[in-house]
Amino acid sequence: MDLSIFLALLLCVKASAQTIYKDYCVVGAGPGGLQLSYFLHRANRDYIVFERGNMSGTFFLTFPRHGKLISINKRHTGKTNKEFNFRHDWNSLISDDETLAMRHYSKDFFPQKSTYVRYLNDFQKKLGLNVQYNTDIRRIQSVEGEKGNYTFTMQDQRGTTYTCNTLIVATGISKPNIPVFEGVEHSVGYEDVSINPDDFEGKTVLILGRGNSAFETADAIYGATSVVHMVARSRVRLSWATHYVGDLRAVNNGLLDTYQLKSLDGVLEAPVNEVRIVKQDGKYFVLLNSEDGIEENEIDNFAVREPYDVVIRCLGFIYDDSIFHNESLPAKGYGRKGKYPFITHDYQSKNIPGLYFAGTMTHSLDHRKSAGGFIHGFRYTAQALHRILEWKNHGIPWPAVTRPVTEMLNTILKRINEASGTYQMFQMLGDVILFKNDGLEFEYLEEYPINLLPHFENVTGRGVGRMIVIVLEYGANFSGPGNDIFRLDRATGEPAEGHKSNFLHPVFYYYETVPTVEDMKRKPKWVTLPMPVRIHHIVEDFLTNWDAPFSHILPLRRFLEYCVGGDLRNFFAESCFKLALTHQTLPLTCQEHYMKGHGLVGTEQIVDRLNVANL
Repeated sequence: MDLSIFLALLLCVKASAQTIYKDYCVVGAGPGGLQLSYFLHRANRDYIVFERGNMSGTFFLTFPRHGKLISINKRHTGKTNKEFNFRHDWNSLISDDETLAMRHYSKDFFPQKSTYVRYLNDFQKKLGLNVQYNTDIRRIQSVEGEKGNYTFTMQDQRGTTYTCNTLIVATGISKPNIPVFEGVEHSVGYEDVSINPDDFEGKTVLILGRGNSAFETADAIYGATSVVHMVARSRVRLSWATHYVGDLRAVNNGLLDTYQLKSLDGVLEAPVNEVRIVKQDGKYFVLLNSEDGIEENEIDNFAVREPYDVVIRCLGFIYDDSIFHNESLPAKGYGRKGKYPFITHDYQSKNIPGLYFAGTMTHSLDHRKSAGGFIHGFRYTAQALHRILEWKNHGIPWPAVTRPVTEMLNTILKRINEASGTYQMFQMLGDVILFKNDGLEFEYLEEYPINLLPHFENVTGRGVGRMIVIVLEYGANFSGPGNDIFRLDRATGEPAEGHKSNFLHPVFYYYETVPTVEDMKRKPKWVTLPMPVRIHHIVEDFLTNWDAPFSHILPLRRFLEYCVGGDLRNFFAESCFKLALTHQTLPLTCQEHYMKGHGLVGTEQIVDRLNVANL
């Protein structure tokens, strides 16, 4: 063999066999992976992001199939506050770059997927995030060290080995869910279905599924078809009734009109795994087995007795665990959460220490409850994960501000009227107030995972004692399929009935000691947090502005005064002077400001009068 060829081959072997070490490895450069990498980059951590495709956000090159996102792009709120505006921007990721807001990319209320791909790639380039494209990670394996710590090894398609201390998987829920049933081969998946309505001209179509992808597909073709029927295991859940953004959105629900207004289309309930699809004479017949073994289609008025030209599967997605070595497979969730990895409330795998998840893969923690499966929710859980890792790996405590207790009311009012993280991740992330310095000061921590309260000190690196936890909540019995959320008595405006509020509103929990793990286990499932020493609901507000002096601020101040053990009203110097002459204990604001200034300023005229009076 020619020596030059031999040396070239040897160099290739060495290159392919090299090992690269990083503190953090992030798999996936979609919105979840990019958001977490932004925080790692800003903290100057040693990290790398692996992306199988040649750009960021490759999922959005295909999905949604018909191009329109269902995430809101509300460009105008009437306010200039960035944090408040983020409440109504469901697409942008958190960053310090003001140009990286979706309103600069699209005027559409529901932007196009192609626009979002452009946004994500600009996010990566403008912020200089360390993403390695065209890297297909596989054979991820957990290795236990001598001291009980874990590291992770993995290879790419070129044979390069990577090793990291902390692994974060953010590959999303992108594998089509294809259940096993007889005749499934006769159906076409949402991932492959034609997006040209002409291909369905005059045809009868059966759609399996009843989520947004199913209705999106129906909306795209029902102007061309003769009939569209939809079959799913359970009734349609409307997002405006459940307040869960993953349920059917109004932008996609046109088929409900044509169904209920008797225009041939229809929706019915049946378990998909009991469906049998039989092909006969170029048509597809649906057979359903009943519990008593009698095929329902033997009944002469069986709902789907007519054959179909096309059967489309729109049954959602699951996460793809094929990137893991068989010995290091993360456990999956149970039941309807089986499409997600099984994780704890610190976003860590239940059975693989040191393996974390970010993005929509963390949605098992708040499935059908909050927004953690969507960009406007998981951008905040990614931030929470970063803060957890900062303390665990680098000894940097959870960010907090320390202020005198006299500023507590104003600090809270600003947060509940502006904060976006607690607004979008309601009942999952909350603000925490810690009393310090014998109650004269407080520390304020933002957007903490409230289910980790029993582990507060270990997670944040901050001492714990008396605390107030602030969470935004809906009324316990307000939302749900079939509930009449437009009923006349759906809202209350009475401050004394704040606990009866149905719409999103702030709830305050005062604890003298942090709730324990047992406290969290014993609480009913429909209760957000264990029973506190005292609880306060600010009454719901149509504008979600909790700034009314008597309805919102006064009841809140009285609650805080109970927690603080003092008067939190503000007083002018004259009032403080009179109170100092007539009371032994002064309001906190007088103590903090007036008395620390020693009362009146010692002017020359005052000194002369004191001398005349022999004082």
